[in-house]
Amino acid sequence: MKKIIEILRLKYEAQLSHDKIARACQLSKGAVYKYVHLAKAKGITWPLADDVDEAALEALLFPAQEKPQRYVPPDCFQIHQELKRKGVTLQLLWAEYVARYETRAYRYSRFCALYRQWRDKQKRSMRQLHKAGEKAFIDYCGPTVEVINRHSGEIRHAQVFVGVLGASSYTFAEATWTQSLPDWIGSHQRMLRFFGGVPELLVPDNLKAAVTQACRYAPKINTTYTELATHYGTAVLPARPYKPKDKAKAEVAVQVVERWILARLRHRTFFSLAELNAAIAELLPQLNQRPFQGRRESR
Repeated sequence: MKKIIEILRLKYEAQLSHDKIARACQLSKGAVYKYVHLAKAKGITWPLADDVDEAALEALLFPAQEKPQRYVPPDCFQIHQELKRKGVTLQLLWAEYVARYETRAYRYSRFCALYRQWRDKQKRSMRQLHKAGEKAFIDYCGPTVEVINRHSGEIRHAQVFVGVLGASSYTFAEATWTQSLPDWIGSHQRMLRFFGGVPELLVPDNLKAAVTQACRYAPKINTTYTELATHYGTAVLPARPYKPKDKAKAEVAVQVVERWILARLRHRTFFSLAELNAAIAELLPQLNQRPFQGRRESR
């Protein structure tokens, strides 16, 4: 800007030619010509106004031009909220985004990358470290299994109980008719027998058979469930309400049981609960004999 001011001074105050101005300012004649005509086109005269300093002169000569935005960035917060709905995927949200913005929409890979960058900057979660024998996480599968009464043809839906050890992901599963207290307690007894030991903590969800009054800080444990924990020398630490990450191991185990066991039994017809549990027991060893990633010992 100092050189441009000097060019204008030499041009209008000293009345020098472009050739002499170029030699005085160590510029080409073309550069001098360009700046003189640019100032004339912008209506800048000599002497400069009192309120025109170097910054103001630069703004007058070279106004900032906003680049037209070619792509429309996705609304990452809205994407995050929509993904909480059952069945909604990034692929579906991207398709809706493309339908809305067409040629101004990002490709799928960039769309996912922008969302993940935004998500990674949000609230952090503490990673849980599981010690061997410390915790057993307990939950029920969402899908039920049909059991047909051989004589009446009545169809009943069996619940699938899942228990998993935190460090090894060693998994137990069985079917019961309900999630009521007697079935809940019986499943725990069979789970501990299957594990061949008792963990230090039992981490259930907040179903009524386990927790009579859910609370983030002081949940009220079912009396019978407390007596079971006392009998086995363990303790109950239920997950906080609406905090699925507290029992992420159970969530994953439920998903694995649904994929490894229930999906394989989908074409079979069962006529009794005992028959269903026998089929589950046959598949459990395959589930638990999966090798660790990067480790040699068994679960």
